[in-house]
Amino acid sequence: MSQASAPQPAKPEAKPEPKPMISFEDFAKVDLRVAKILTCVPHPSADRLWKLSLDDGSGTPRQVCAGIREHYTPEQLVGRSIIIVANLQPRVIRGEESRGMLLAASNVPKDGAGDTPRRVVVLGPSSEIEPGSIVS
Repeated sequence: MSQASAPQPAKPEAKPEPKPMISFEDFAKVDLRVAKILTCVPHPSADRLWKLSLDDGSGTPRQVCAGIREHYTPEQLVGRSIIIVANLQPRVIRGEESRGMLLAASNVPKDGAGDTPRRVVVLGPSSEIEPGSIVS
């Protein structure tokens, strides 16, 4: 008769390294806004990216490329209100312009940490508020 082996202690989850401190003045430069996702289509040349069209309250749709394709379907995103960094300089990502960044939380860094599966949660307001609303 064999003895059951004792369970192995769980490995502690790796925590991301904190970023350097910034001044309040630097933080105040970040323009956080509410936006509503209008459309969500695959990025034509990047398997991990969605190409989102957003209503940011300006009257002109804003395009943002977001690396959350492994974590969300278009059905989970379209119509959802999210938080964006509205004053990030535009950047061309694999041939598509991205004018901002959505905010998301993750339990492990992008490059992974051990055996913990990466979870990504898109951040948004806890109740309905108009696109373009200021987040402070």
